[in-house]
Amino acid sequence: MLLVIDVGNSNTVFGIYRDEALLHHWRLTTDKARTPDEYAMLLHELFSMAGRHFRDIDDVIISSVVPPMLRVLEDLCRKYFNLTPYVIGPGIRTGMPILYDNPREVGADRIVNAVAAYERKKSSLIVVDFGTATTFDYISARGEYLGGAIAPGLVISTEALFEKASKLPRVDVARPPQVVAKNTVHSMQSGLYHGYCGLVDGIVKRMKQEMADEPAVVATGGLAQLIAEGTESIDEVLPDLTLEGLLIIYRRNRG
Repeated sequence: MLLVIDVGNSNTVFGIYRDEALLHHWRLTTDKARTPDEYAMLLHELFSMAGRHFRDIDDVIISSVVPPMLRVLEDLCRKYFNLTPYVIGPGIRTGMPILYDNPREVGADRIVNAVAAYERKKSSLIVVDFGTATTFDYISARGEYLGGAIAPGLVISTEALFEKASKLPRVDVARPPQVVAKNTVHSMQSGLYHGYCGLVDGIVKRMKQEMADEPAVVATGGLAQLIAEGTESIDEVLPDLTLEGLLIIYRRNRG
């Protein structure tokens, strides 16, 4: 079985694949202060609850946008799985040309998402990933990564509003009952939610105009389903897209 690990700024997702099937996946808070032993303890508990053992894992692949976490997870793999993991980065074969000024600047998660989405669609497409930041990535009909855009994530925007506006409370990210709200909490949620949906639709629209193309638009990430419900541009939500991409890239590199 294959252990896939996707390290984001807020959360780290662990998944176990057997062939094409995602058997289990877990989401933990990304904590750079944890040691390899602490992550091993957490994983051991999760594996045990799922009826799995460390010895079941034959290989590991990691995507990380948090550099300090990489060393921790590599040590974890060597110590507890007796494996050297594959790591998304220079030297790894993705099967996708990266047409960026400096390909090394592109986040590993963006490339992994692009590979998975193109494998599904085999057409031009835009991938919107709702994480700590929201990324928009454009892939050509020939499977080339062309670039994209990065915006502050919705949770970051929510926290910034609370921290910088003295009289405004902290609110949950949610779709309010109406756009013209009748209280402060719903007013904040209306501005945040509908404003963010407008941001997504606006960027996607401008990308399509600039590329003179009609790509498919897919979304992933923790808030993807919530935001997709309020947009006109998102065609499909693929919650496990990054894990799928790790599986695909692993297969292109093993052996």
